[in-house]
Amino acid sequence: CAAVQGLQNTLQQVLDQREEARQSKQLLELYLRALDKEGNILSNQEESKAALAEDLDAVDTGVGKETASGIALTSQILTALKERPAPELSFSSQDLELVSREDPRALAVALSWDIKKAEAVQQACTTELALRLQQMQSLHSLRNLSVRKNPLPGEQQSPKRARQDPE
Repeated sequence: CAAVQGLQNTLQQVLDQREEARQSKQLLELYLRALDKEGNILSNQEESKAALAEDLDAVDTGVGKETASGIALTSQILTALKERPAPELSFSSQDLELVSREDPRALAVALSWDIKKAEAVQQACTTELALRLQQMQSLHSLRNLSVRKNPLPGEQQSPKRARQDPE
């Protein structure tokens, strides 16, 4: 029964965190309304509201930066994984890296998938990340080669030294 008690404690902690987040959101909304009434609208208020909406979505869905399942993906990433047929094509490289590093079991639980499907999506993200890295390395190599062959105006190409044969 220790395991049951541990699960109950974890559940209570998660519920307490959600309630605290809701209360914080309400307090912040009241504060923003008071600022509006006084005419002291902050220049970044829209950004604050957007961030607040993201936090609220994470609280309402039970998916935040870190939940009881130990997953560290944002709700936007999880939504894209669930709804898009090839989510790896729409992710930033940083998001691809996060998905690739996530524990497949935690990912499967968070998405209500079986572990095989979670592993397949992770493999697709890892493959896409490797492809992007290869493309960046190729572009970097091409740029370096191009600069050596066609130096920019104002840049002098270092003269090649004539090889002297020892006599």
